[in-house]
Amino acid sequence: MAQLQAILSYQETDTKLYKLERELAGCEERKEYVKYKKFLESAPEKLDSLEVKATALKAEAAELTQKYARAEEALADFDHLDELITGGADIAFYKKKAQSFTEQLKKLKADLNALMANIKATDDEYQKLKKQVIAAQKQYAEASEKYKAVKAAREPEKKALETELASIAKDVPEQFLEVYKTKRKEKIFPIVGELAGTRCPFCSMEPPLAARNQLTGGASIECDNCHRIIFSK
Repeated sequence: MAQLQAILSYQETDTKLYKLERELAGCEERKEYVKYKKFLESAPEKLDSLEVKATALKAEAAELTQKYARAEEALADFDHLDELITGGADIAFYKKKAQSFTEQLKKLKADLNALMANIKATDDEYQKLKKQVIAAQKQYAEASEKYKAVKAAREPEKKALETELASIAKDVPEQFLEVYKTKRKEKIFPIVGELAGTRCPFCSMEPPLAARNQLTGGASIECDNCHRIIFSK
């Protein structure tokens, strides 16, 4: 019974520590800190991605420019169309050829214009992101200091609770304490509770009769549903 009382006393004090941790985790200072931290962590990958995209677009633009130049050269040959006709060439053939090169040039020009617009948009996005990173670095530093100040203000309270827990823990069976701390890390809280009639006090599921019978001997069981520890006095 003394051990059970120690366990409940441990959880009662730990509840205060848990509440303090939740308050720190949910404070506006931490939210701001985490927001800028995540942004700065993801920014390098985004910048690299934009650089890769810009490099690929520029290579594609260079290739299109070469194609455009070759098409212009080919069309230039038709400047001497009169001489070819005088020499007995088939005018319909050359007109068709000239038209084909003209249409090709129009398409290449349209593709180049679209590509250059894409390159500009990518560069604008890159420059915008760089400015955001510079601004976020300053904001992150400020948010970090504010969050540190909030944590520092609660540190004496936190240390006092941890000291109290360490003192109570001496009366809690080591094996049970290990199970408790493991569940705590898994964000299960509260962890220990008294059987409510025939049901788990936390999730209201009814443990099997065989499991409930174990409680009559002073042992504890784990709820199959919520995985909390149940006892019965």
